[in-house]
Amino acid sequence: MNKLELIDALKNQENLTKAEAAKVVEIFFGDMADALAKDERVEIRGLCSFYVKKYKAYTGRNPKTGETAMVKPKKLPFFKAGKELKDRVDHD
Repeated sequence: MNKLELIDALKNQENLTKAEAAKVVEIFFGDMADALAKDERVEIRGLCSFYVKKYKAYTGRNPKTGETAMVKPKKLPFFKAGKELKDRVDHD
């Protein structure tokens, strides 16, 4: 499912206009992204959680040339599925 399909599902299930459904989706994902940018954890009970993992600087290698290079510290978002989601996906 992509963003447009999510907007369509929301529009059909809640009798919203496409513009209203798009606004809801934009607010939802925009606020999630803002929270992660502030190093906050986002948790949707029963579904999943998102958090930011921090990595220290390290010395890496360019795979083409073999040259060493310093890799700057970085932060990356991570997703962790909740138990209910895991169970729903792994049904037999």
